[in-house]
Amino acid sequence: MPTDISRPTPRPPHRLERMGRCGLTAALALWLAACGTAPTATADAPGASDAMSAPAPVAPPLTVTPVTAPPVQPPVVLNAETPPVPDVITALLSYADRLHALSPTDLAAEIVVQGDPGNVALRQMQLALALMHLRQPADTARALGLVQRVIAHPGPESLPLKPLARLLANRLLDQRKLEDAAERQAQQLRDSQRRIDQLNDRLEAMRAIERSLTTRPPAAPAPNGTRPTPP
Repeated sequence: MPTDISRPTPRPPHRLERMGRCGLTAALALWLAACGTAPTATADAPGASDAMSAPAPVAPPLTVTPVTAPPVQPPVVLNAETPPVPDVITALLSYADRLHALSPTDLAAEIVVQGDPGNVALRQMQLALALMHLRQPADTARALGLVQRVIAHPGPESLPLKPLARLLANRLLDQRKLEDAAERQAQQLRDSQRRIDQLNDRLEAMRAIERSLTTRPPAAPAPNGTRPTPP
């Protein structure tokens, strides 16, 4: 049988499929190459590299200043090498010892003799020593004012008197506190005694009324059986 050469011979189907797969592979390779060469927004952004390479700020270190305690002063020990007290202090101590032996009348006379000390520190100390021996609130307050004037005295003659004046001021302050407490207690006792006296007066009045009721004679019966009229 003769062969018809004018009709084309069909290609095998597996060859067409192989050509299609090759074209798809080439297109995928081109797309991947284009993605690899595209610039990234993160890498090419202005200032991105500087922000990534700049170091983070570091906080300054805290500085702690140690607290040091003040130096402890050594105690003063009196011995033979201690400088002697001034003669004026010795004279004041002897004067205070003499005042302690005086009677209240003689002590009052000594205060009158002292008079107004003015602004003389030594005379202020003498009068303060005499007043503090009276042990009265008004005299204690006056003596405290005198020694405080000595402490505040600006003259150089008051310098050796200031330590003794400060000692007396502390003692007089304590004495004022004791005197104030004693005065408050005495006032409370007086108030309590006044209330007790008032209660005793009321009680005595009630007892007098009771005695008058018990000593009154009974009323006589009225005639005709009528009740007596109460007085």
